Amino acid sequence: MKKVKNLRWYIIGLISLATVINYIDRSALAVMWPSISSDLGMDKKDYAVILNIFMISYAIGQAVTGKFFDKIGTRFGYVCTIILWGLSSFFHSMARGIISFGFLRSTLAIGEAGNWPGAAKSNKEWFPSNERATAQGLFNAGASIGSVIAPPLIAILWASFGWKITFMIVGSFGLVWVLPWLLINRGTPEKHPWMTETELTKITEGASKAAAVNDKALTLGQILAHREAWAVLIGRFFLEPIWWLFVGWMPIYLADKYKFNVMEIGLFAWVPYVGAAVGSIIGGAYAGKLIDGGKTVNRARKQTISIGGVVMFLGLVSVVLFGNTPINFVIIVAFVLFGFQFAIGNVQTLPSDLFSGKSVGSLAGIGGSVGVFSVIIMNFLVPKISAGGNYAPIFIMIAVFVPMGVLAVYFFARNIRQLS
Repeated sequence: MKKVKNLRWYIIGLISLATVINYIDRSALAVMWPSISSDLGMDKKDYAVILNIFMISYAIGQAVTGKFFDKIGTRFGYVCTIILWGLSSFFHSMARGIISFGFLRSTLAIGEAGNWPGAAKSNKEWFPSNERATAQGLFNAGASIGSVIAPPLIAILWASFGWKITFMIVGSFGLVWVLPWLLINRGTPEKHPWMTETELTKITEGASKAAAVNDKALTLGQILAHREAWAVLIGRFFLEPIWWLFVGWMPIYLADKYKFNVMEIGLFAWVPYVGAAVGSIIGGAYAGKLIDGGKTVNRARKQTISIGGVVMFLGLVSVVLFGNTPINFVIIVAFVLFGFQFAIGNVQTLPSDLFSGKSVGSLAGIGGSVGVFSVIIMNFLVPKISAGGNYAPIFIMIAVFVPMGVLAVYFFARNIRQLS
């Protein structure tokens, strides 16, 4: 059987591509909302309800799919979840109101939610500890790249075919992705027929003997009995709304404040995610470099999260003070999302730093659920607070969240190390 060098990077490459598709699918509704709402007689309050249906389902999906991936494995876990979200995206073309959109957004969310605990679990399986933040950064870069591609791509498709056909086209992307995934990912590293001995040794070096001998899945109660697990939950509770505010509401903000149409949203809304993509890659590489240079995982994670937090906080303050034109706004938000992705990849890597493979997906999933709960609260507040067109209080609120999220990591995870 022919061996393939650096097979782990092909695996994370495919997961990153899935994440690109994930964000194209979820962004389509927001980008095309001015057209959809006009055709179907819907407004910003309807959008907020639909968005929160997505987020509630996403929270449930994070917890459920985390356990699902731990039980079924990453190979078939990804097949099931991406088929679900691809079909859901495709059938958005047939939605006619808040009920049908709400149902399809809920199934889309449950499928898409699996991407995050699935990636955390896959990175634990395929990468040594010093490379996991880099792998997580590449994975998160997929979210940013998808958000860069989505606005102009969707605007072009919308202008050419209308919103219904656009949903059909983007929904088909995930279904096609399944084919190379099944071809390349044929099992875990130790069972994969293409795996070289050199790469397998690299992946397994540094793994704790306890994890190798007794890799039993912990119950959720056992996981949460560890103080360090709460660093993931509380940290994500405060940090996740920063990303989701811009993912969910930036196209609406541009339409609301600057009266942008779908094409104009497509021209501007991609810019901040360039900063996010760069932050994803650099944040992971920076933490990996610190570990390679002899720093502990504890020091590397916290230092990287702190730097990202400072950039986020200063950027959000600058949005309020200087984001008074569309160009200023999207450029400053690019710095905010750079800081977010610089930090969050390391927060999302904590489950694999703390626990063995059969518990990683569970903690990553419940952490995502807790983070989404915070986002749901924010989504209820946005249309109320911004009713007069003033979004500044929202930006101030999430700026305050930043130091709280960073401090949660320091407080709960006083020493980031393998626990079980």
